[in-house]
Amino acid sequence: MTWPQVGAPLVVVPVGSCEQHGPHLPIDTDTVIARALADAVAVARDDCVVAPPLSITASGEHHGFPGTLSIGTEIMAGVVIELARSADWADGVVFVNGHGGNHTALQRAAEVFEVERRRVLVWSPRIEGGDPHAGRTETSLMLHLAPDRVDLAAAVAGPVPTLAELVRHGVREVSDSGVLGDPTTASAEHGRDLFQRLTDRLTTAVDEWASR
Repeated sequence: MTWPQVGAPLVVVPVGSCEQHGPHLPIDTDTVIARALADAVAVARDDCVVAPPLSITASGEHHGFPGTLSIGTEIMAGVVIELARSADWADGVVFVNGHGGNHTALQRAAEVFEVERRRVLVWSPRIEGGDPHAGRTETSLMLHLAPDRVDLAAAVAGPVPTLAELVRHGVREVSDSGVLGDPTTASAEHGRDLFQRLTDRLTTAVDEWASR
């Protein structure tokens, strides 16, 4: 698009990560999912444009696995804040998060947006009963969204540690494979249902926020 074509819409920013997702999923899994959700809300509404994704974010908990790149929580929060500030030409900005490790950075940014009274929505998916990382949940979503990039033959089950254990030790110390959950039970059908549910929730959240 050229700048006159962009206009002043809602800007939807996918927020992913660049980190290991076990031996069976690509390192940009979170970005693929976030981008697909951003595209879906842009299809559902006629006032959105999708920005290039933030694909290297806060992935410190995956330190030690080849392929993982991270800019840390503090820098990521700053990037998100400055990105939203730079889009003051738009009617609003929606950050669609696909990585749980980004939560703290996005929360800090949201606090700044509230103080500055910026028109910004920060949205993260919540999946009841989902496993933490590269397990049935993410593998099913990828089987639906990008099945050619999933190597189910390499999938192995991993432990499901508590959040406290993850914070204390990091993923490498609790799972040699990097998997937290059981991807061997994943299916494209489950992924399709999950994706539709998340799309509906995101679209509703944007509709409600935009109407305020």
